[in-house]
Amino acid sequence: MLHALVGTLGKYVSLTQEEIDVIASLFSFRTFRKRQYILQEGEINRHETFIVKGVTRTYEVDEKGQEHIVQFGLEDWWIGDLYSFLTETPTKYNIDCIEDTEVFQITKTNLEALYEKVPKMERHFRIIIQNAFIASTNRVASSLVKSAADRYLDFIAQYPQIEQRVPNHQIASYLGITPQSLSRIRSQVNKK
Repeated sequence: MLHALVGTLGKYVSLTQEEIDVIASLFSFRTFRKRQYILQEGEINRHETFIVKGVTRTYEVDEKGQEHIVQFGLEDWWIGDLYSFLTETPTKYNIDCIEDTEVFQITKTNLEALYEKVPKMERHFRIIIQNAFIASTNRVASSLVKSAADRYLDFIAQYPQIEQRVPNHQIASYLGITPQSLSRIRSQVNKK
């Protein structure tokens, strides 16, 4: 399973066997059951988490108890609340598993050690943070100007095959629409 992590970490930089050994020593492997929390609101995010296998959702619960999904996490994705991780303050998000999930995690201390021992990892993480920022900005802009149907099309382009893995009401929550609207949009898209 380490090969999945190393493959992703080596996406933007080439790694030597010595550097791979350092990576292996600084990450820990964990498994989570379906519906188990990786992070809960009010906790401090102590790990950045790489998904090897499974699906997660990151969401916030409003004062009425309504869930608002901000992200799904799939294989080869990083998840966590970066703000909480970096500032060591409580998170407002919950991250739980939609499927049984296998992950590699790294603490802030170990991430700093990784940057020191394998300096090229700073480049890798800078690139993924830049990409995450771009994706987040695009999502906000999309929610402000695009129709629900266009947001759905963007969603299925970003998350291919996720519809077989995630309940419809969670997809609707991510899109900011009702499950009934999602059904209507799907039938319109399928007619085209």
